[in-house]
Amino acid sequence: MAASVSAVLGYSPLRSLLARLTAPYRGPLCRTGQVIGSLCFIASLTPSLVPRGYVAQGLLSGVCFAAGYLIGVGLAALWRRLQLPELGTGRLQRVLRWLPWVSLLACALTAWWVRPWQDSVRGVMGLPPMDEGFSLRLLTIALLVFLLLLVVGRAFAWVARRVGALSRRIMPAPVARLLGLVVAAVLFFNIANGVLLRGALHAADASFRKADALIPPDALAPTRPGSTGGPGSLVVWEQMGRAGRDYVCAGPDAAQIAAFTGRPALQPIRVYAGLPAAGDARARARLALRELQRQGGFERSTLVVITPTGTGWVDPAAVDSLEYLLHGDVASVAVQYSYLSSPLSLLVEPEYGEETSRLLFAEVYAYWRTLPVAARPKLYVHGLSLGAMNSERSVNLFDMIDTPIDGALWSGPPFATRTWRQTTDQRNAGSPEWLPVFRDSRAVRFMNQTGTPVPADAPWGRMRVVYLQYASDPITFFTPYDAWRQPDWMAEPRAPDVSPAVRWYPLVSMLQLALDMLLADRTPMGYGHVFAPAHYVAGWQAVLGTQDWSAVDTRRLQDLLDPLRRQEIERRRSAAGG
Repeated sequence: MAASVSAVLGYSPLRSLLARLTAPYRGPLCRTGQVIGSLCFIASLTPSLVPRGYVAQGLLSGVCFAAGYLIGVGLAALWRRLQLPELGTGRLQRVLRWLPWVSLLACALTAWWVRPWQDSVRGVMGLPPMDEGFSLRLLTIALLVFLLLLVVGRAFAWVARRVGALSRRIMPAPVARLLGLVVAAVLFFNIANGVLLRGALHAADASFRKADALIPPDALAPTRPGSTGGPGSLVVWEQMGRAGRDYVCAGPDAAQIAAFTGRPALQPIRVYAGLPAAGDARARARLALRELQRQGGFERSTLVVITPTGTGWVDPAAVDSLEYLLHGDVASVAVQYSYLSSPLSLLVEPEYGEETSRLLFAEVYAYWRTLPVAARPKLYVHGLSLGAMNSERSVNLFDMIDTPIDGALWSGPPFATRTWRQTTDQRNAGSPEWLPVFRDSRAVRFMNQTGTPVPADAPWGRMRVVYLQYASDPITFFTPYDAWRQPDWMAEPRAPDVSPAVRWYPLVSMLQLALDMLLADRTPMGYGHVFAPAHYVAGWQAVLGTQDWSAVDTRRLQDLLDPLRRQEIERRRSAAGG
């Protein structure tokens, strides 16, 4: 049997075919690439804003090593193209030959001692230290990721060389090499974007759509006539989506609010229209307005237009705290615009969220301003994450300059949020980027876990805008510019929820924070992108200007809501597999 296998493998046509198929992937590693890749690998192990498990760290380190290796390959190729002499002679050259192996050894040793770096972030958030198997696991994953990217990179180079070689028959060599690079880039981009990415996003959309339509047996439609999805509702229960059904059925009722505050309370109004409720965004917005009118939302003292996250989720920590603070005398309305999570929704259909938010606000605002000034409710807007960015874009100050709304609470605004970015960049000198002070603070204030740096008795203007943000939230503080310049939030003084061991490294820090954005909702409550009810209570009090809550009662409310929200987060993460 062994002889026959050897005979087959020794058959020259087959051996020639195997040699040609594997030719693009053979050959030694670039020594310059190994050294620069090792430096990027070591830098990737340093801490950033969010704790990373061994899988995430292995993926990040493998990508960083590959990025550094690619830079090294490019520099070595440029050196040869310029026909510069080799560095060093004699003994120095022998030392330089050993440098790649020394750098790889440094990678292994650094990976072994990486746990204290990650534990510095975990310690800030009150998490236990990493286990001892962290280093070996991340090294294994990083090696596999690098090898996969190396294969892809060498396949790219082979295609570019082959196209260039064929093109040299009819055009000058420099033009042929450029054509080879362009053809390879277009081919690989179309494969990655048109086949892999689009296919994955289509599958994700179909999966999220099915999950959104699924109604668990214990999820029963409301029986109270005034509820969205209940008797007489203009929005059908089955067409509200999973997030919408959770939203209208959750939260405190009038009896719970009254029992806690010791004062009479109203039943809060929650209106929601899911994607299946109407054919397009405008129709859904008008349907939500009619349902809000049916339930008497404009007869309450306060009305809030909410823009949900990508999946249609509305943070219960924000709404529950608002309803307690206002003794139930509040109505809120939201409309779903996507089935995908916020990052995927922003990538695939970024215009949908902005369009839906703008149309809903326009419908509500147009009707609201027709009401008598003395009789209409105070009008606010709210959104979390992608919802904050789309909510902000829905409010056009020029359209309402004569009749402004009363304010906004935007939590965890993404880094691309326009007004947030402008006010942060134009902050007063001496105030940190992670908690700015903007001009005289009459219009815009920033808050975090510790509140706002603005004195409590500082006067407000006509409209109150509050940004609730955590310095440890990469969704807020990531920018592509982190690849070549140190972000301002790393300057001293550091925020209390950011590890003092965080440092900036070119390119690597940007990749770290990009990965952190995907992990930001896995942090403990009160860090990263997971906002605590206690901080929403403080944010809403600043926006609403409530005067009937003492410091003791406010603390009682925070102590009531925080444990409930923490239990809900733990339950949801357990159901999702950790």
